[in-house]
Amino acid sequence: MSNVETEPAELACGAGPAGPGRVEVLEARSVPLGGPRAMPVRRTLPQRKRSLIGAWCFADHYGPVDPATGGGMSVGPHPHTGLQTVSWLFAGEIEHRDSLGSHALVRPGELNLMTGGHGICHEEVSTPETSTLHGVQLWVALPEEHRHTRRDFRHYAPPVTELPGATARVFLGTLAGETSPVRTYSPLLGAELVLEPGANLALVADPAFEHGVLVDLGEVTFAGTRLGSTRLGYLGTGESTLDLHNPGPEPARVLLLGGPPFGEEILMWWNFVARSHEEIVQFREEWEAGAARFGAVAPHPGGPARLPAPALPAVRIKPRGNPA
Repeated sequence: MSNVETEPAELACGAGPAGPGRVEVLEARSVPLGGPRAMPVRRTLPQRKRSLIGAWCFADHYGPVDPATGGGMSVGPHPHTGLQTVSWLFAGEIEHRDSLGSHALVRPGELNLMTGGHGICHEEVSTPETSTLHGVQLWVALPEEHRHTRRDFRHYAPPVTELPGATARVFLGTLAGETSPVRTYSPLLGAELVLEPGANLALVADPAFEHGVLVDLGEVTFAGTRLGSTRLGYLGTGESTLDLHNPGPEPARVLLLGGPPFGEEILMWWNFVARSHEEIVQFREEWEAGAARFGAVAPHPGGPARLPAPALPAVRIKPRGNPA
């Protein structure tokens, strides 16, 4: 998915874990997903309070929405550098096309992971059959060693893992004895958890990881802190157990994200992850010039138009990172 803001903030993001046992609650802000009938998305990463959780650097949470009345998803060809995109749906269907030649459908409970290291472009459109669209779009920052890697696209349908009072779908990393075969370029955890009413769940965790819990349905208590729907709870390193509780009368659904503190400062602007202002300027110029770095998406009859890059900010960015 693209960041389609017309005046995107240019962000310098760095890691800085919070202390053990302290949950930081991140509120989402609403961002329109472009167009005259824009579908609003709820963005919890990045923000001034916290920029990254492990290598996770971007989180948009959207729906449930009826595409016929809420605009749906219609994001034309747009570029990416220095990151991997993670698409995860709870309901609906999205058609994905990219300059690698991939043509895939994003469906509920199935991971679509696109690597846009050196450069890639893609488009995403909700299918005509979709009556309800509901999901998340996540970005993973690539470390310096791998940020110029070649384009790639992977699809994976994780099995449902039964847990006491809950189920899990582990789409990246390892949790509860289940390991995703999908490659990432830094240690990561990504899983969907559904907790039954009243369930208490204690998950074995890697103490080298920091973790985030994004609440989709219901509300949960995470390490003693109550999180309402759409909120993201952050827990720093040093925890060997993650405690989750569903206090409500209905099932609760969350995404669990994790990874060791990233340890590198990154620069984010529009759909680019870079290391300097000069790189951002270069990437923008190459996209506007139709350079080979990004390739091209095969024409899609009736599809959305190619997205132009927004104007660059008038000043250079001043670095800022996560709180200590």
